[in-house]
Amino acid sequence: MPHAARPEAAPAAPLDYSDYAAALADYVNTEGLVHYSNLKANRHALDAFVEAIATLDPPTFDSWKPLDRLAFWINAYNALTLKAIIDHYPIQPSLLRSLRFPQNSIRQIPGVWNQLHFKVMGRLMTLDEIEHQVIRKQFDEPRAHMALVCAAKGCPVLRNEPYAGDRLDSQLEDQVTKFVHNPSQFRVDPEKKIIHLSKILDWYGDDFEPEFADPERFPGRSRAEGAVLNFLSRYVDDATRLHLQDRAYRIRYLDYDWSLNEQ
Repeated sequence: MPHAARPEAAPAAPLDYSDYAAALADYVNTEGLVHYSNLKANRHALDAFVEAIATLDPPTFDSWKPLDRLAFWINAYNALTLKAIIDHYPIQPSLLRSLRFPQNSIRQIPGVWNQLHFKVMGRLMTLDEIEHQVIRKQFDEPRAHMALVCAAKGCPVLRNEPYAGDRLDSQLEDQVTKFVHNPSQFRVDPEKKIIHLSKILDWYGDDFEPEFADPERFPGRSRAEGAVLNFLSRYVDDATRLHLQDRAYRIRYLDYDWSLNEQ
């Protein structure tokens, strides 16, 4: 008599984000600004979450659904960025870096993205590795660019709640909506026929191509620019959508505000 097939093991429960949720709720306001001095003075909840990131069992992570895995990496990036700031807070500016960037800026921390290492699931990783080698390379989700926050005012808004796999789609949609309706990230000037875009959409325009490239609707644009405009057109009114499709409009990328996203 043939043996019955064994049922597949159910995915493990996602990581407990309660410590991270407490840190965000206490020290991040509705505009996404962080009270870094208070967070540094009361960092136990954030540090507990950073420890959970460090000691998470890889097989447990591998058993999660894809949306739970992506939510984990977004939370890890944002939480470790907060850790990098409070580890160096108050930020000490250098004379050389102050010639290019604000004195109170993550850009004043040497090697913050490619030299500082954090333990994730027992492995030492940089913030750059998390963003570029994991999130961008392993997940086809350009909306993540509206969720990753590098502690600058030019970044998208830092949510004061963790991302969660079962709500990730609606959370990302909310992030994009906030981004698109923020004039410092995106705006259209019909009089001058200029589309003003965040530098984020310049730096990572290629990531929008697989899903949103549409050369027929956006003739005269590079493939990446057309994909970005097509993506944005999902979140704007009819009049703005026509402006985005008008090849007479020039694209201008807005100056990036590297000031610390501090309350």
